[in-house]
Amino acid sequence: MRAAQTDDLGGRIALEAPPGELKQLADTFDELLSRIEQLVSAQKRFVANAAHELRTPLAVQRAAAQIGLADPTPEKVARVRSKLVALSKDGAHLIDGLLLLSATDRGLERREAVALDEVATATADELTSLAREMKVSMVRDIHPLRGEGDEVLLKHLVHNLLNNAIRYNEPGGRVTLDVGADILKVSNSAPRVPEDVVPRLFEPFRRAHERTSAPGEGAGLGLSIVKSIAAAHGAKATARANPEGGLTVRVRFPGRSTPDPHEPAVTG
Repeated sequence: MRAAQTDDLGGRIALEAPPGELKQLADTFDELLSRIEQLVSAQKRFVANAAHELRTPLAVQRAAAQIGLADPTPEKVARVRSKLVALSKDGAHLIDGLLLLSATDRGLERREAVALDEVATATADELTSLAREMKVSMVRDIHPLRGEGDEVLLKHLVHNLLNNAIRYNEPGGRVTLDVGADILKVSNSAPRVPEDVVPRLFEPFRRAHERTSAPGEGAGLGLSIVKSIAAAHGAKATARANPEGGLTVRVRFPGRSTPDPHEPAVTG
């Protein structure tokens, strides 16, 4: 047990003994240490990634102010102002996402009856203009889906799925929203997502493709928030890469009597 220190959780008892209570206890302790080590590693990655994501816009803001205002003509001042406003909005969105992720990781504070089909319809309506702007068509197949939970958080879940599917797409692409039978499914026709990338997409700050720093790109928190909100509602979020390109994400809510034969194995 002394092999496991606060700064090194790699030590294990690894007791070599015949089956018995002592052997079972030692193996259980080793399994617990393994889980703790994974959680601590995930937390360290999260903190490092969060620091990087917050540091980048601050560095860009500083550079924009120093370079753009070195010769402060009215035109340059206007450009710098626009750049700083956009960067401050991105920073605010990142902080909001981190706070939301932290809140949903703690579980639900309240539960109420929610018509998820109506939430999905309203959210899709709100994102219609974005889809039109991105030249992406949206197809809906929505049937009644009722349950209990936090309507505001469930709206965030649907919004993140649809927003990701629209933004990480291509002109002329398609987004499909299916609701019903305890399943909410969002699929898009974006460029092909590598199979080895899919399992990591539910981790904070993970993206299917390299960051481009394009406007509205986001911080890579969308699917991690979806995973956390789903878990808080007793649901499970899963994802798979579409053979023809793009991604399909399913959120299966409690109460489903038969499994979906097409449900992917990659879970968040």
